Amino acid sequence: MDNFKAHLNKFITVTDEEYASIFSFFQEIEVKKKQNLMLHGEICRSMYFVSVGCLRKFFVNKKGTEQTTEFAIENWWITDTFAFERQIKSDFCIQAVEHSTIFVITLAQQELLLQKHPAMERYFRMIYQRASAASEKRIRYLYEMSREEFYVHFSTLYPWFIQRIPQYLIASYLNLTPEYLSEIRAKLRS
Repeated sequence: MDNFKAHLNKFITVTDEEYASIFSFFQEIEVKKKQNLMLHGEICRSMYFVSVGCLRKFFVNKKGTEQTTEFAIENWWITDTFAFERQIKSDFCIQAVEHSTIFVITLAQQELLLQKHPAMERYFRMIYQRASAASEKRIRYLYEMSREEFYVHFSTLYPWFIQRIPQYLIASYLNLTPEYLSEIRAKLRS
């Protein structure tokens, strides 16, 4: 809970009293490794803040392979933004990569939160802007970089992911096969 308050204070200033009120709009839950929070075809009712652990968002492609599009570790948010804001069925799944503690908010609760705490509008705007910028960069890297360059860039920028996320999920995120990622890693070690 304290890390969420510290996270908020990076973007807005909240007192202890305000924080207690803000936090009351969330539900804190524990999820087990590989537990699904949302499945393809379900209405996206929630947005998730990772307090401890790691979540991922993925879809199953036409070949039947899981394609990871996003990870969320401590102090990161994850949802299907399009489906969440429209309260429609999602094309994605959200699953725990590790045993995780997360804070969950529904759209209705978020609306009430924003009415009661207008500073949270600024907070969410800044979060969405950062998420959008990160997504734009990732798309550019997919077009501009070779697969090996993309892996090197990713592992340099996020070395903690390489240590903590299973290799097959990193391969999925980078749009590589696990075998090809193994080849790249072996080549880089030699």
